[in-house]
Amino acid sequence: MTANLHTGTGVPPEARTGTGAPPEDPPYRDGRARSVLRVVAIASCLPYVGLKTAWMAGSRLGIPDGSPLLDGGTALAVANGATVLMDGAVVVLALLLTRPWGLRVPAWLLVLPMWVASGLLLPIMTAFPVQLVVRILGGGGGRPVGEGSSEPFLDPWVFGVVYGGFIVQGLALGSLFALYARERWGDLWRGRLRDLPESPTAPALRATAVAAASAALVPGVTHLLWAAGSTTGLEPARAADRTSDFYVLEAVSLLFVVVTAVGVLLLAFRRTGGLSLRLPLVLAWCGSAQMACWGGWMSLAGLMGAGEAADRPTAASMVTYAVQMLAGALVVTLGAYFFAERAAARSVPARDAPHESRRS
Repeated sequence: MTANLHTGTGVPPEARTGTGAPPEDPPYRDGRARSVLRVVAIASCLPYVGLKTAWMAGSRLGIPDGSPLLDGGTALAVANGATVLMDGAVVVLALLLTRPWGLRVPAWLLVLPMWVASGLLLPIMTAFPVQLVVRILGGGGGRPVGEGSSEPFLDPWVFGVVYGGFIVQGLALGSLFALYARERWGDLWRGRLRDLPESPTAPALRATAVAAASAALVPGVTHLLWAAGSTTGLEPARAADRTSDFYVLEAVSLLFVVVTAVGVLLLAFRRTGGLSLRLPLVLAWCGSAQMACWGGWMSLAGLMGAGEAADRPTAASMVTYAVQMLAGALVVTLGAYFFAERAAARSVPARDAPHESRRS
């Protein structure tokens, strides 16, 4: 099954050559669009990496007087180094998605980092532009994160530079991955829901989909309450510093919960047979990535930032993000089984074909 995913089709290498010998490397097309997107993706990392490197070297660029970042010590230096490595992974992904040898990389070694990158970038790509629009329209108290607190955190321009780079990264990587997936695994996600064959594991997949959608109710209700103005489950410091940015982010988080549930239930129950298979797959990918990865990031940030009692995450917020991670993990697990089963089913006719020709 792994070999089938490596070749980009559901047919084993030996069957596709007809000789029993492995085929040559899959054809690769490195057009101008991919080259430009690769350069854009790599260049978009420079602002964030440059700032983080400067801070680790002792610079105070973009950090105002009184910012808690000035007292971060070793823990902050380690966190900065880790995030620089995370952004450096974007460079590796851009190369994997645009070079011929990237087609031979094991599927999980590419798909998993892309899924994580999607989960971390999508909330910024969707929420930050909306936050800017709300501020332009005069939304009440819309300010960069930290500006509304008693202690300054970062200069306002830092958020525009960093988040702008993240948005460009997401667009470039997403476009490159779509081109790559079409070339390597296009036969696995084409067609309509009604074209999907009956599966012996359908009951298990449906049960998993229902479990994931049910688990998503917990973060869904919590984000709905927070977006509506409730402070239930919020740590005191975060509740006091709420701005329009906070409400936009909570509304976006609720949107991804809904997207996840819709995508996984469509894929499992297939009630709208004429729908393109791509839609529920995209919804499940984006939603599960945001729920699992952003939930994990918020949990980690809450634990690392826990100092005074007012800043410590509440039990309700920790449970919310933990269940959010669980729901996202269930959906991506279901997706992995779906693609594995689909790839295996595509390989069966190719294996049987020589036997049928001999019988005839």
